[in-house]
Amino acid sequence: MSEPFSAKLALALKALSLSRGRLAADLQVDKSVVGRWVTGAAEPSGHNLSRLTGLIAARVEGFTALDWDRELADFAGRLGADPVAAGAATSLLQALPLPLLDQIRATTALRGAAYEGFFRSTRPFVQNPGRYLHDHGMVRLEDQGLLSLRMGTGGQVVQGWMLPMQNQLFVIASDLTSGALVFGIFHGVPAAKAQVVDGLILGAALDPGRTPTASIMLFERIGDLSGDRDADDARFAELAASNPVAAEGSLAAPLMAHLAPDVGPRELAAGGDWLLRMPLARSLARGPTLGEDGE
Repeated sequence: MSEPFSAKLALALKALSLSRGRLAADLQVDKSVVGRWVTGAAEPSGHNLSRLTGLIAARVEGFTALDWDRELADFAGRLGADPVAAGAATSLLQALPLPLLDQIRATTALRGAAYEGFFRSTRPFVQNPGRYLHDHGMVRLEDQGLLSLRMGTGGQVVQGWMLPMQNQLFVIASDLTSGALVFGIFHGVPAAKAQVVDGLILGAALDPGRTPTASIMLFERIGDLSGDRDADDARFAELAASNPVAAEGSLAAPLMAHLAPDVGPRELAAGGDWLLRMPLARSLARGPTLGEDGE
């Protein structure tokens, strides 16, 4: 097979409107098993492949095990799906740094589910010093075996990818309104479900000069995905439209100090940081969250 089995299975699920959970139930396997098939971490045994083929054949007349050997575009046509859209999934993977892609996908298959969900971020308000913003985000494991990231701030949406590597999360995204790129590096979390993630982001400020600006950002989980893509998309749109400005006095002093530390030569001389950093020892992902309202 020229394209991986995982890409064809992901396409089949989408074309036949089958969720991973439903497929797992029909095949009487754990949902995590289907997840590993879709992300490419594993392939079904001969027995399970035979059962999977039979399940598709019940929906696609004449479908056989030989159809898995088709090229992806031809496979899409066999299922009645759009071959152009099928090719887009492959081109996405080709657009990322190929020497690292296998490592990224393998790490995502192993740890990606821990980061799926809805999150609220807290970060300094660049245009209004002393105030803070709450973005709302959705992280979802996509059919290509990568984690997609969508962040909304008062209706403005940033969309991209969260790439886990070497116990860190690297973010590459773009502002859908301005087209500006946003980058981030966050500490990974060893827990089965990440509750708090923090790190640094870099982007262009919304001033006339589009000034490159770095800041600390904290993510806190506020909910899990439902598994219904349309419902999850609607939930994200609702969250993204909310007022992003944190109410004055709503953040605890330790949290504000964590998000906006003093840096520079004077701080360095006093034992502080010369540059804006997020050492693992200070990461809130590894300790108690600094709450709001002084808690």
